[in-house]
Amino acid sequence: MPFNIDSALGIFPQALSLHARRAEMLAANLANADTPNYKARDIDFKAALQSALQSKQGMASQAGAGGLKLTQVGHIGIDSDMEAMGLVRYRVPNQSSLDGNTVNTEVEQAEFTRNAIQYQAALTFLNGRIKGLMSAIRGD
Repeated sequence: MPFNIDSALGIFPQALSLHARRAEMLAANLANADTPNYKARDIDFKAALQSALQSKQGMASQAGAGGLKLTQVGHIGIDSDMEAMGLVRYRVPNQSSLDGNTVNTEVEQAEFTRNAIQYQAALTFLNGRIKGLMSAIRGD
């Protein structure tokens, strides 16, 4: 019976990748808090993870049918691809500013903190899966 590492690790590698992308986007929002006409952006995490899982399953079935065609199945497209798929959203400000900037520093900091906690949780779950696999390999 062949062993599939992707199924053993679950959704956690894709979740980590998305959390990293979201952290970059939120950091860009914070860095541009004083930039006139800058529009705060965020990722629709649930939709992006679902899209990544569907594309991963599709790529895995293509690779199995016609040989390996990709270098990394788990890669998620660049931000422009995410925008094209409708996964990047513009944040609606609570209060408009005179210079057209939609970044609310407090909201962005809270979202950045929430994302960091979720990243750490996904990393902890992935670490647990890897420890379980290592235990099974060693026969503990």
